[in-house]
Amino acid sequence: MISHRDSNAQRIAALDERAEALKLKRGMGIADARAMHPTIDVVEADTEADRRLLEGLADWCDRYTPLVAIDGEDGLFLDVTGCTHLFGGEPAMQEEILTRFFQQGFDVRAGLASTPGAAWAAARFHGDRIVARGEEEALLAPLPLSALRIAPETRVSLESVGLRTAGAVMAAPRAPLARRFGATLLLRLDQALGRLDEAVSPRLPVAPLSVERHLAEPIMLTDEIERLVSRLATALKSNLERRGEGARALALFLFRVDGAVSRIAVGTSRPMREPQLIKRLFHERLAALEQTIDAGFGFDLVRLSVLSVAAFDMLQGDLTGEETDDDADIALFADRIRARLGEAAVLKPIIVESHLPERAVATVPFSEAPQRRAPKRSDRAAPPMTIYPPERPVRLFRSPEPIEVPATEIPEGPPMNFRWRRALYRVARAEGPERIAAEWWRQMPGEEEAPTRDYYRIEDSEGRRYWLYRQGLYNAAQAAPRWFMHGVFA
Repeated sequence: MISHRDSNAQRIAALDERAEALKLKRGMGIADARAMHPTIDVVEADTEADRRLLEGLADWCDRYTPLVAIDGEDGLFLDVTGCTHLFGGEPAMQEEILTRFFQQGFDVRAGLASTPGAAWAAARFHGDRIVARGEEEALLAPLPLSALRIAPETRVSLESVGLRTAGAVMAAPRAPLARRFGATLLLRLDQALGRLDEAVSPRLPVAPLSVERHLAEPIMLTDEIERLVSRLATALKSNLERRGEGARALALFLFRVDGAVSRIAVGTSRPMREPQLIKRLFHERLAALEQTIDAGFGFDLVRLSVLSVAAFDMLQGDLTGEETDDDADIALFADRIRARLGEAAVLKPIIVESHLPERAVATVPFSEAPQRRAPKRSDRAAPPMTIYPPERPVRLFRSPEPIEVPATEIPEGPPMNFRWRRALYRVARAEGPERIAAEWWRQMPGEEEAPTRDYYRIEDSEGRRYWLYRQGLYNAAQAAPRWFMHGVFA
């Protein structure tokens, strides 16, 4: 038996057939059960482990349909509409699911019907039954009120007035039922009978495109998986071409014969549909995960899914090569590095609208950076006038570092020497200042205005060049300005 704590008391949460034969029931106190049978074996429930197990079973059921939802703590909903013919029909599909679960060591019951409510009742109160369309009422009529999936307090209220079966509720007038017990009761009844639609919300988003291969003999080697990826990518290409799209994110699902599922995802910086390029990305990802993927007794189902798509722009090349995409090789290189080492392995700087140097550039993942596009021929015929910005250091510090400036030639001038990181530097030449005021439009009401900065390009006596600034102005009403090192030139 499995126990759980309920209102400061240990109660039976689940029990097997032998425990049921001893007249023990779910919800009974553990103390009462031990008083009746002192030798019973009780195990404390682990809700987190149960949740992980149920999610693993849901992943495995994805081999039958992508629309899999978790039902409470011990059930699964599978929307198999349009999928049963792939497995030889409804009876053959149900038999295969039950057999595979039994081979994995699970004792399960299944129900198949045209509505989720009827399937739920068939699985939990009949077991392994297929309900034909139109037979929902005959199925539910003799069942207890629990088959309608209503709240316990509603069930107790219905039983108190003599309505103890679903058939009795169906035969009662609807208006008094709605007034006394609420609209949820009639909603559940109509959903189970097919009068109202009830959608199954899948736990994972459904991929726009997927291709898969069922294998008669399970595979285990990485080379075999890569060959299958190439074939599946070839099958995907025609569908992507027909839609005028390319893949931005792909996932490879490896279904093991014993029920475990491995999910391997890769992303692309630009839309892709060439099979060999897709194979390259998964080659890098599989190489990085080779030690962590457990093939067990092999994979008998391999699926390649496109998780997200984008419009695929074709580039027409000419004899001079001016219209070719020069960044394609760089993008592919970055994608392969990211597939092997992770998203944060390749970053790209982008320009940000800000006057402050440390805010003017931000680094983002390569796939999220805006793509550079080749200029049109008309634009290249008349290039615009270029305005060169002030010179900036090759290395800009993430945060300015404070320095000591003992003296300046004039109060508003550059320093004569400065001390940085415990070393004294003598200034030979200086250029500036370049004044950068605070971004007053970003300040919150009541916030103190940030000081003005005067930047100088400094060269010391040994030819090294630095970029430093004075924060604040010389003013008797303010504190003395402070100096900071913000970057170094080559």
